[in-house]
Amino acid sequence: MAKGVFVHRADSKYDDFPEEQYQFPKRYLNQAKHFEKDWIVYYEPRGGGGRLGYTGIAKIENIVADALKDDMFIARIAPGTFLPFEEFVSFRTADGFMESELRKPDGSLNGGKIQWAIRPISDADFNAIVLKGFPEENVLLPRRDIQTDVHNKDEADDEAVAFIYDNDRARVEQTISRIPRDRVFRRLVLEAYDSRCAITGLKLINGGGRAEVEAAHIKPVAAHGPDTIRNGIALSGTVHWMFDRGLIGLSDDLDIMVSRHVNDPEQIWGMVADSGKAHAPKHQSHRPHPRYLQWHRENCFKV
Repeated sequence: MAKGVFVHRADSKYDDFPEEQYQFPKRYLNQAKHFEKDWIVYYEPRGGGGRLGYTGIAKIENIVADALKDDMFIARIAPGTFLPFEEFVSFRTADGFMESELRKPDGSLNGGKIQWAIRPISDADFNAIVLKGFPEENVLLPRRDIQTDVHNKDEADDEAVAFIYDNDRARVEQTISRIPRDRVFRRLVLEAYDSRCAITGLKLINGGGRAEVEAAHIKPVAAHGPDTIRNGIALSGTVHWMFDRGLIGLSDDLDIMVSRHVNDPEQIWGMVADSGKAHAPKHQSHRPHPRYLQWHRENCFKV
């Protein structure tokens, strides 16, 4: 097993769905096989309006041949393991590249290697990216340079040894499992919607400076819905209650739908934004995904 980097564009021509699967051509098969049962980090390139950096992590369950397309393969994501970063992580910092393999001997970027859609990454680099992606979790992972520090400070050996982990892989797994997904989900969704209720269009902030809006799952966690922006929507408390009970729904184009089961539809429509459409995030990649909206209409919304 080994860790890897999967390049994913928001406008990918492949049948990618980062929460569930990653499609790739046969030429990457041997490389991708090394990452089965281990973690990968998603990298967003410049194409498609990308930001050149890392957006989240996931664990590869297995790799299978694509039953619908010859010479294509699917890396299946282990259920519940995809997790977007709280903070976008740029591929380059003042100290160099987050992936050490991207650095040429003269310090410049290896322009060929960064084009690889699937590539390996060291545990140390993976750890460093995770630390930046989840900044409040810094204390849970060993420092990148801790072994160097230990060897250079004999007088501090007894204290430093406590930071060396015999099983770094297990430590990373433990750390990832401890990341508070609810906190990450709420922060990302509220930022995407500017703390504004998508249905009413209202942005209310209480006296303590906290937004009076909730991060709602479109497909609930109980139904194996992921904690991702595309499966989230910002809703006020009352609207959230109605959405979860199927009294309000959304079309793929974000047209607001009110159930015929509502006892006072005029009152509900009076709460809805004048446009009749849900307030959408600024970035296209943050909009509710049609797959989740369809699930809500078919399994929750009361026609």
